[in-house]
Amino acid sequence: MRFPTRETVEMLRRQYPAGTLVILEKMDDPHTRLHPGDHGRVIFVDDAAGVHVAWSNGETLAAIWGEDVIRKAPDQPTDEGAAE
Repeated sequence: MRFPTRETVEMLRRQYPAGTLVILEKMDDPHTRLHPGDHGRVIFVDDAAGVHVAWSNGETLAAIWGEDVIRKAPDQPTDEGAAE
């Protein structure tokens, strides 16, 4: 795993502030019940660029930068992106 730059972390914090509604596009974690299309609200972005989300299925799990892909829900501002 490569470690993100400070600029990457700050960009993700601007893009995904707490409360942002996100949709899961891709997550390759065999231990989660999450599936593409699931949604949740951002709790915070950590120093390793993990976007921590409270998912609608009750899980609290981070989308990992460079591995998982999330996007803002359509009713959010137009800045879309991935946790990559």
